[in-house]
Amino acid sequence: MTIRSVFLGCGGFLPGRVVTNDDLARRVDTSDEWIIQRTGIRRRHIAADGDKTSDLAVKAARKALENSGITADAVDLIIVATTTPDNTFPSTAARVQALLGMTRGFAFDMQAVCSGFVYALAVADNFIRLGQAATALVIGAETLSRLIDWNDRTTCVLFGDGAGAVVLKAEEGKGDISDRGILSTHLHSDGRHYDALFVDGGPGSTATTGHMRMKGGEVFRHAVVRLSEVVDEVLAANNLQPGDVDWLVPHQANERIIDGLAKKLKLPSERVVITIADHANTSAASIPLALAEAVGDGRIKRGQLILFDAMGGGFTWAAALVRW
Repeated sequence: MTIRSVFLGCGGFLPGRVVTNDDLARRVDTSDEWIIQRTGIRRRHIAADGDKTSDLAVKAARKALENSGITADAVDLIIVATTTPDNTFPSTAARVQALLGMTRGFAFDMQAVCSGFVYALAVADNFIRLGQAATALVIGAETLSRLIDWNDRTTCVLFGDGAGAVVLKAEEGKGDISDRGILSTHLHSDGRHYDALFVDGGPGSTATTGHMRMKGGEVFRHAVVRLSEVVDEVLAANNLQPGDVDWLVPHQANERIIDGLAKKLKLPSERVVITIADHANTSAASIPLALAEAVGDGRIKRGQLILFDAMGGGFTWAAALVRW
């Protein structure tokens, strides 16, 4: 018997406040044309004053639960992938658990920056396959605007806030590529590049929150190579050819990187979910937000093969092959 982590549903939430490229151009030395040409970003959503990461996470979680047709009391496990927790401790997941009214099971956070959602999927899948949880709520939620130096034009144009969530449930499968659910996950990291993308603060170093800092060229070069490598790894592990994948739902960091991966998979643009223009980079929230949009508008259909991939600070990079 093979146990698969099958997707029951998904949901996303974006804050109402929108900041356009023109808004930023009035603050720092940049332009709408410059940002679009280099990243594909046109606008980003910013959390309201007083809204915590947990508030965004709960709103996405409630939509995912409703879409799945279950209530929070049926959930055994909550994992929140986030770089921007409400507090140093307890976990944001614990707050989400309480706000959802869930009094059973267990909850914790996952930190792998932009790869966090795929890491969290892999961890939830392992709990489910080992029989330690039957139903899991996996959330990517970020308030990255709280880490931005709004006078640093190299980073302030790139990021936004939001949350996305999926519900997974244990179901028996045949053990082959035709099964629904998570088919394989592939996780990597290389700490030698720690200082290429980081926040210059933390409780264990400066006792401050700090701001995001990035060596953009280095991050871009490594993303192109590492994401291409992990795509090859996914295909080889599942005995697939590039054209066998129905959808690419990538981390939304840079449209040029996404276009390159689509060409590698021989996927036309209409088979790639791109939300970066409206969402910007929402780190761990970007993949579940993109997934929720494509499922919600009917593009992604039951039984289709989807590839998730992401890269973030650390460096971390990861991919997952799933059948919806």
